[in-house]
Amino acid sequence: MTTPPNPTVVRLYRPTGPKELALVEESGWRACPPRLPEQPIFYPVLNEWYATKIAREWNVPHAGVGFVCEFDVDAEYLERFAVQQVGGQDVLELWVPAEELEEFNAHIVGKIRVIARYDTVRN
Repeated sequence: MTTPPNPTVVRLYRPTGPKELALVEESGWRACPPRLPEQPIFYPVLNEWYATKIAREWNVPHAGVGFVCEFDVDAEYLERFAVQQVGGQDVLELWVPAEELEEFNAHIVGKIRVIARYDTVRN
């Protein structure tokens, strides 16, 4: 996990498409939106490289645009989630059950920030 300057928080990343990003904006940039019924897990990723890969290789082809968001979460709270290695050494996620997302959101410190945009023109 990336540790930002404040050691009490952990920086996480979330690749998103335009619909999910609009819902984040509606929250005042303070919460990730609820999962759909077919999405039982919310998975923030642990590094910008992996979030960028998903945004470029999945969100752009499916929605025409992909974004990478970063946000900080209370480090002590995150200890309850095991890091999931879902591919190579740097392909790391946290798996947050959908029913726990509201509590997860309550532990976000500060605002969710868009740090990159990818689309078919600027890829």
